[in-house]
Amino acid sequence: MVQIKWLKSAKIDLKEIYDFISLDSKRYAKHQVEKIQNKVSILKNGILIGKQVSEIDDEKIREIFEGNYRIIYRIISKDEIHILLIHHGAKDLLRRIKP
Repeated sequence: MVQIKWLKSAKIDLKEIYDFISLDSKRYAKHQVEKIQNKVSILKNGILIGKQVSEIDDEKIREIFEGNYRIIYRIISKDEIHILLIHHGAKDLLRRIKP
């Protein structure tokens, strides 16, 4: 089974998603975060489930979707992936990943 490591950047993203949604509903904020976490867990069964991120020319950087959120991860090995970030699909990813 694949080991999944959440990087600090992805953990911060989850907290920011929770904080933003909780301004309207703490219950829905918790539900959204749980949906993202549950979606990530499907990667334990296959690291290639996600598609390559079109903005990044690296086949090891892939993404899956949960609602409006892009869950971007890096394949480290056949047994390990790192969750890099959780990004809202309406925002420009290139602005976030360029130095």
